[in-house]
Formats: sequence, structure tokens, C-alpha cells
Amino acid sequence: MRPHVFVNVAASLDGKISDESRRQLRISCEEDLEIVDRLRAESDAIMVGIGTVIADDPRLTVKSATLREKRVKEGREPNPLRVVVDSRCRVPLNSRILNGEVRTLIAVSKLAPEDRISEVKKFAEVAVIGEDRVDLSALLDHLYEKGVRRLMVEGGGTLISSLISDNLVDEMRIYYGSLFIGGKNSPTICDGNSFFRRCRIEKIERVGEGFAVTVRF
Repeated sequence: MRPHVFVNVAASLDGKISDESRRQLRISCEEDLEIVDRLRAESDAIMVGIGTVIADDPRLTVKSATLREKRVKEGREPNPLRVVVDSRCRVPLNSRILNGEVRTLIAVSKLAPEDRISEVKKFAEVAVIGEDRVDLSALLDHLYEKGVRRLMVEGGGTLISSLISDNLVDEMRIYYGSLFIGGKNSPTICDGNSFFRRCRIEKIERVGEGFAVTVRF
């Protein structure tokens, strides 16, 4: 058994999620950010790849106090579990994902250095899952055993690509902002090796200055 996997990502009209420097860019409008916060609040866990942590230093928390209070009234913690896919345990020790304010799980492979794992364990739970890279299917099984039924994935492109190619995504929402980024080396919604996977477009809606596409696999 595995959780329902829902991917949410913001991209430019040409499908880029950042520029060639991989720095954090503001793509979402305020309306989309409010939707993303609600989707986070509805999730049991939020997962990103280590590239996203290094580039953006996200907190991955629910920003709305009202939504956090609603979660508490439902018998849940104020924020979902944070999960980082980090095969070689490269997560910076000063990153906000390790600030201790929210339960956090760092998934690593057997190639991760033991001394590095010991350091990270001071700030978060570490799970060794996979040989030379994190076994995503096994990780989802592990999360299900921990009570995660709805998993929200927020990037980056390499993690999203791996999940889709391994047939581990149920639903995906892409917000397209009203801008172009360009650059042949700029990261895209779905980076990594090419593959072919059909999906079904469920909904297209205008959101603020852009539009959102929801698909199912």
C-alpha cells in the first residue's frame, strides 16, 4: 500500500520551474499561493527533492493560522510531515527544513556517509531506503506505514520525473504563470531521462494572472 500521491508545481508558459542558475523565482500569483497553502493543509506529508532544498531553502509549512488551527481541531499536527529525498544526505545543516519546528524525515540511500547521517539525525528522522539512490516505491510504502495517506509533492523536476516514470503519481496540478523563462539548461516540470506516460486532463481553470491544469494518471 502507498499514499495517494499528488504533485503540485508552478511553471512558466514554456514549462520552466526556474532559470539556468536554479535560483528561486516567483511564478505563482497570490491566488495560487492560497490554493497551495490549502493543499498543504489537506495533506499528511509534503515531499521535495534535495535539489529544491538546496536551491530554495523552503520551510514547507502551512502559512495560514486558520488552516493550522483546523488541522489541530481534527486531531492532527499543525503542519504535515516534511519529507526530503536525499540519496547522499547532502541536506545543509542550517537549512530551514531542519529547524525542528515540524516533524521531518530525510530519506537517504546506503551510499550516504554514516557520519553525515549522524549529524542530520540531531535535527530530523533519517530513513535509509535504497542502495545507490532512494527507492521511491519503498519510501512510499514506508510513509504509508507511518500513517501518510495523502502525499503532496512540490518538486523538483528530477523527483517529479522519477515518480511519474515509476508510475507512482495519481494526480498532478500545474500552475502556469504569465511569463516565459527560456534557457535550454533551465530546469523543467519533468527533468531526467525521457519516458512516455499518458494522462487524462481533468480540469483547466483560470487562477489570477495564469491558469492551472489538473491531470490524473
